[in-house]
Amino acid sequence: MTPPKRIQQNILAANERRLLNWLCARLPRWVTPDMLTALGFSGAVMVGVGYVLSAQSLAWLWLTLVAYFINWFGDSLDGSLARFRKIERPRYGYFLDHSVDALGTMVMLGGLGLGPFMELEIALLALVAYLLLSIHTFLCAQVVDTFKLTYLAGGPTELRLMLMVMTAAMFFVGPEHLFGIGLSAFDIFALLVAAVLVGIFVAQTTTTARLLAKRGS
Repeated sequence: MTPPKRIQQNILAANERRLLNWLCARLPRWVTPDMLTALGFSGAVMVGVGYVLSAQSLAWLWLTLVAYFINWFGDSLDGSLARFRKIERPRYGYFLDHSVDALGTMVMLGGLGLGPFMELEIALLALVAYLLLSIHTFLCAQVVDTFKLTYLAGGPTELRLMLMVMTAAMFFVGPEHLFGIGLSAFDIFALLVAAVLVGIFVAQTTTTARLLAKRGS
């Protein structure tokens, strides 16, 4: 299987790639890509748990912030390490990595919705919007042989940083509803993000469909 062309033009891509290469060169030989995939998923679980437990104490949000870093470390390094060591298993890696990513995203946003800061329905709406764009990415990898990791100059790392900033804001803003509308500031933020993701999905799907129609594919 020839991997599709990766398109990664997010703001932090160049600096992140240098950091990942530096880390790959220094990881012990006993560390494997599968171990990093498992580590990334464990970070996602801790993110969700931290959000849920923040209903008992805001101190649990510190677990969530640390867990985002663990999730980034495992999720960003698993494929990078395989490519660095030239031990890629394209079909297996592609299937496992993105299956675990999807499950991890569900756990993180599900935990956010079960916590005190966001309504579950809104968190799940944001999850659906994210998965829609993920589906578009996976389809394009098959029909136009490109795997696009960047939309509006943002990618997974920028999204994690945005969520970390949001989590830090929870310490100061709190879960209170605004303007008597039954929604918190974080509900409104998630609705805006979901709208942007769905808008990108519609625009990218339309563009790709027109391209394929012109090609007669």
